[in-house]
Amino acid sequence: MADRLDKFISENSSLTRSEAKKALSGGRVTVNGLVSKKGELKVTDEDEVALDGKNLKKIGLVYVMLNKPAGVISATEDSRDRTVLDLIKENREIFEKCPKNGLFPIGRLDKDTEGLLVISNDGQLSHNLLSPTKHVEKEYIAECEGTLAKDAAERFEAGLQVGDEYKALPAKLTVLSDDGKKCTLKIVLTEGRFHQVKRMCHEVGAEVVFLKRISFGKLVLPDDLKVGEMRFVCKEDITGSDN
Repeated sequence: MADRLDKFISENSSLTRSEAKKALSGGRVTVNGLVSKKGELKVTDEDEVALDGKNLKKIGLVYVMLNKPAGVISATEDSRDRTVLDLIKENREIFEKCPKNGLFPIGRLDKDTEGLLVISNDGQLSHNLLSPTKHVEKEYIAECEGTLAKDAAERFEAGLQVGDEYKALPAKLTVLSDDGKKCTLKIVLTEGRFHQVKRMCHEVGAEVVFLKRISFGKLVLPDDLKVGEMRFVCKEDITGSDN
């Protein structure tokens, strides 16, 4: 597949499209050893493109594990709030190794929710992880206020009725602590409906005041990845297989 030279440069280097055009006009780009100033030139994977003498390799599929902070939204762009893609752009070490177009968060976390979020350009993986038929587990830690119903775990396991809207798929609830007024819960879901964890906890008497996702599929949030930090992972780290 052929790309315009200016597009190839901007997607596979730290330069923007306009900066790539300036680099071309300044004679900083070579194609197969020859200086090229034509942004419209078509190049393929067989061509050797260099910027300032350094060969550029086409960036393929990437997978970034982010420990999302509260206050940041799971979106590609927003006119009011910082997005998870803004965080990637601010991390030059990560950003320079990512394609400049096509990245998106796989699923979402609420604005006030922290924890594990995968950002990628792999549409097929996103479908596989988010499809309700795949039953991919997502694990959360919730700190709550209120009096937790004694049969909460059984109701989660049976499939909890959420308001008048839907009956959730069976889920796992483990009580980590409970003093009658506050509790800490571990919750494992295979769905991802709007505010689902918070709404399910509400149904059993617990109001979520802090929520963090700690695993998604086979990927577990490491203890040494601080809030706001990110790192590259492999597809196999998420799926647990080579498929």
